[in-house]
Amino acid sequence: MIMSPTSFVFPSSLRLVVPDASLGPLSPKSAATSIRYDPCDKPPCRGCSSYLMEPYIKCADCGPPPFLLCLQCFARGFEYKKHQSDHSYEIMTSDFPVLDPGWTAKEEMALLEAVMDCGFGNWQDVANQMRTKSKEDCEKHYMKHFINNPLFASTLLNLKHAEEAKNAETAIPFYPSDDPPRPTFDSLLSRDMAGYMPARADFIEEFDNYAEWDLRDIDFVEDDSDILHALKIAVVDIYLSRLKERQRRKRIIKDHGLINLRKFQILERRYPREVQDLYEAMRRFARILGPVQHDRFIESYALEFELRREIKRLQEYRVAGIRTFCSARMYDRLKTSREEERLKHTMLAEVLQYIQDSSACHQWLNRQAAIDSGLNPAMPVASNSGRRNAPPLNLSGLPGTEKLNEKEKELCQVVRLVPGAYLEYKSALVNECSKQGGLRLAQARALIKIDVNKTRKIYDFLIREGYISKA
Repeated sequence: MIMSPTSFVFPSSLRLVVPDASLGPLSPKSAATSIRYDPCDKPPCRGCSSYLMEPYIKCADCGPPPFLLCLQCFARGFEYKKHQSDHSYEIMTSDFPVLDPGWTAKEEMALLEAVMDCGFGNWQDVANQMRTKSKEDCEKHYMKHFINNPLFASTLLNLKHAEEAKNAETAIPFYPSDDPPRPTFDSLLSRDMAGYMPARADFIEEFDNYAEWDLRDIDFVEDDSDILHALKIAVVDIYLSRLKERQRRKRIIKDHGLINLRKFQILERRYPREVQDLYEAMRRFARILGPVQHDRFIESYALEFELRREIKRLQEYRVAGIRTFCSARMYDRLKTSREEERLKHTMLAEVLQYIQDSSACHQWLNRQAAIDSGLNPAMPVASNSGRRNAPPLNLSGLPGTEKLNEKEKELCQVVRLVPGAYLEYKSALVNECSKQGGLRLAQARALIKIDVNKTRKIYDFLIREGYISKA
């Protein structure tokens, strides 16, 4: 009967040490590694301290730990402390057939170990190591019972289906095919990703990167006092807790897809501002809820927010005396036109403010004329606040200047941006635009963390020159 190890305890008993059928593999390597047999793995005899060789005796009344005796000590009635010679016992042996009447369990384990040591297909070497079976016997038995065995195949198929079902239940909110970005070393995106290396699926520096330093000088010796030994054990326990924290943080990053953080930040911006604020506030609790439950909570709140806004809009129609959706659409168009008129009045007030200073008014008119003609106004509008504008940046000798055209050089001089940083920002914006099919100013400001006015000038320049397009 093929099953897990069993034992029969009466005055004597027999333990069948056989491999579990569920461990049966399909691949040669996994089959060979499923069971390892080493006589030195067993504890020594409690009577003579010699290594136990099958068959040997195990006391059924003593333990744990198990009380084991060799046949010689058992025959002379060895007794020790609570163990008495009249206790019930079990005979531990593997000298019985398991899969084939001509093969014992001991030979099955020896075959698997020989295949692992010599490699699948080297049947002559396998037979030489076993010494009890020929080359043809080894090959025929292994292929029949460990490769072409339908019992093992169906067992592994069921295990595979169970694993797939488990993964489906604990699905994370991003697909395995999503490829994280591969930025150049020490670039802006690489620093945002905390030095993550996609090829190794690990970080350049670990969390609590110097945790191992506390163990580098620890050595357990026999001369240690009890207090010193306990202190070393405590240090090791502290180190293990720090390792658990490191793995916990990695698991949170993996489950929530925080490697490609900017991608998820862009996806978050599809929500209204109020939902974005809740998303940011609830981010610290994501480690408790898990990825799926956290996203469901945010989605439910976003739905509630949309319903509240729709109810508020319908209440506004009701206050205005609107009873039909056709009238509501007309009301929305009229409301939009009123907002546009209000903005025009606001722009007129801004012009009147500049008229108070003749010099500022003249420069403002020149700037508006340059914008209308499609040129880049290099001269900023002067203000009456008394602040002096910074002089243009001198690009001579700066690395990367030779890669810029004349318009880009002019932009870097006015914005006071070194060519290397500009090229990096340009590459990030162009790549993001190609991925998203367009780019908004808010997305550009999220990608490059510099002054918002400089970001707008770079964004407008790249739009005007055709490097990127608006979403």
